[in-house]
Amino acid sequence: MSTRRNFLLAVGGGTPLLLGMTNKSGSARPIMGSGEYVYEAFHDWGELPADIKYGNTHGVCEDSQGHIYIHHTVYATSELSDSMVVFDHKGKFVKSWGKEFKGGAHGLYISREGSSEFLYLCDIKRGLIVKTTLSGEEVFSLGYPLESEAYKPGADGKRIKWSPTNLAMAPNGDFYVGDGYGSSYILQYNKDGKYIRTFGGLGKEDGQLNCPHGLIVDRRGPEPILMVADRGNHRIQTFTMDGKHIGYISGTNLPCHFNIYKNGVTVIPDLGARVTLMSQSNEVIENLGDDSAADNWKKVRTMSRDAFKPGKFVCPHGACFDHAGNIFVVEWVEIGRVTKLRKV
Repeated sequence: MSTRRNFLLAVGGGTPLLLGMTNKSGSARPIMGSGEYVYEAFHDWGELPADIKYGNTHGVCEDSQGHIYIHHTVYATSELSDSMVVFDHKGKFVKSWGKEFKGGAHGLYISREGSSEFLYLCDIKRGLIVKTTLSGEEVFSLGYPLESEAYKPGADGKRIKWSPTNLAMAPNGDFYVGDGYGSSYILQYNKDGKYIRTFGGLGKEDGQLNCPHGLIVDRRGPEPILMVADRGNHRIQTFTMDGKHIGYISGTNLPCHFNIYKNGVTVIPDLGARVTLMSQSNEVIENLGDDSAADNWKKVRTMSRDAFKPGKFVCPHGACFDHAGNIFVVEWVEIGRVTKLRKV
């Protein structure tokens, strides 16, 4: 492993690499990254059953058994409407479920609670946050947040828009939901789904948001803080756990979500054609698969796979580390795309 990395660095001189390498089957796979962060890209990872066709691949996470969960909107011609597809760590299909999320599958979060694990899913079509078991059995669901003063009907009886995109969980079990495609608020609930507070709202000032698309509770410091992918404002914004603005983190363009590895490194899928790695001090380490200079992702995302460049991302929408430090990336493209970045 060490010898191979040293060879790659010798070839690249310490700069980001994108080399055609040959695996056992004789096909070339691109290599990206540099230094301690070099990855082999496996595009279209996972043995997807013939009766399921990906729609937009929006969320990805790993459970304690090393199973990878992919949440997608389901393509129009797919025989099965299952929006959740589960693979083992080698990419072998395990199971699928979630017909009710077809067209709305979006945010995906996994939580260990006691000896069990649960999934929290955001449905942008039906405006729901749903907690399920790993097999899809519903525990509870939350809909339009009438408990929040911000969402109460106006004098004309009309409600503001609500379309939750993703969520994050605090150490005490409270969870935070970003109304990314709705009215740009963040709502806080306790572990049982009881409403606590609302903060944020549309704007550019401190504490205001424009599409809080993804969020994570950062537990790396002495006190947890909430990191928000303030995508429409082209920034990451941080808050206290009771919703007070702290500051900003620079280095991303269109941040979508976050995942933090055990060594403190954060992976951030950036919709504008790259995946960013940040250090524990929130400094950019790498922009992996960066095709942002081409500035054509809005066009390419609706095209066929022939238009997708090996070693380049189109529209990274979700990303997570697995237990071994590999990275899984899912993209907002009409025919879906799942890439495994194997740590070299």
